[in-house]
Amino acid sequence: MAKVEFRNVKKSFGKVDVVKQFDFTVQDGEFVVFLGPSGCGKSTTLRMLAGLETITDGEIYVGERLMNKIDAKDRDLAMVFQSYALYPHMTVYENIAFALKMKGMSKPDIDTEVRKAAKMLELESLLNRKPKELSGGQRQRVAMGRAMVRTPKVFLFDEPLSNLDAKLRGSMREEIKQLHRELSTTTIYVTHDQIEAMTLADRIVILKDGYVAQVGTPTEVFKRPANKFVAQFIGNPSMNMLDAKLVNRNDEWMIELGNITMPLPERFKTLASRNLAIHFGIRPTDIHLRAEHIDHQRVLPVPVNILDKELLGASILLKTQIEGQELTVETQAAEVDVDALTLYLDMDAIHLFDALSEKSLAS
Repeated sequence: MAKVEFRNVKKSFGKVDVVKQFDFTVQDGEFVVFLGPSGCGKSTTLRMLAGLETITDGEIYVGERLMNKIDAKDRDLAMVFQSYALYPHMTVYENIAFALKMKGMSKPDIDTEVRKAAKMLELESLLNRKPKELSGGQRQRVAMGRAMVRTPKVFLFDEPLSNLDAKLRGSMREEIKQLHRELSTTTIYVTHDQIEAMTLADRIVILKDGYVAQVGTPTEVFKRPANKFVAQFIGNPSMNMLDAKLVNRNDEWMIELGNITMPLPERFKTLASRNLAIHFGIRPTDIHLRAEHIDHQRVLPVPVNILDKELLGASILLKTQIEGQELTVETQAAEVDVDALTLYLDMDAIHLFDALSEKSLAS
């Protein structure tokens, strides 16, 4: 196990800057997820650590060892790829044992390590099969087993579950989490799937356009997003974001949402210093059909028109309109058979962002 440090790391392909600045430390034994949309630089950053991409500028350390000029094979890292990368002509046993054989380990020791990994990953009955005889989930477990037996300082996962169906992704997430609990190896996991990030990570690094947008625990990035991008990227359905204004009326700070005016919540007042165009954010689950569903008095009733309904099983998604802007609501109500109603917004759950910088006014 080892700490991993990225010090002002940058990566360019010609004139295109893919990773513009990356400073971050993964603590020894920590499970960190790099999360972001396609093209944000997360996989490139992981590949620089693995030695599969050269570093344009900056330094990467594993423990106290500078990695910049060390060959990939000598970095003592194990990587699990999206494409599994198994040898098709080898059995499961031979695939898992391959790295140990290359290290010159004795056959009895190889056998011990392979069977230990196979037992942990429930592959014992599959050891004599070839990859073509396995399901996608089984192939991914073989790839994990091959990484495990190397007992590396750091595990690297590059979108390992994106080729699997939804049910299998859920079970594989639990297997990866259980693997980390048992081995406590420093792990860096790359994904664009926020569910994977929220369920697996000790901390999440959210990237956008080659920069770090926010670092925090799953709870921190969900409840206290640093900017509008993070607020809308984390959470499904996405956070509602409405155009509004922060204005001072008779020495009282107010939020104006079209013709709707509401007092500025106390937690934002120390940051209010001027009239400001803002984005008013609220999650669909923080909007209710009845005031009594909110366990305090800081509630804002708003009349809306219903545009559409989507049944999600136990809940229903309402697409509504407020002051000419779309507002999505997720509720447990089984049936909503009207075209207009009053919704109740939990004012303790709102988020405000500067419309120009898009930074949170609560950060």
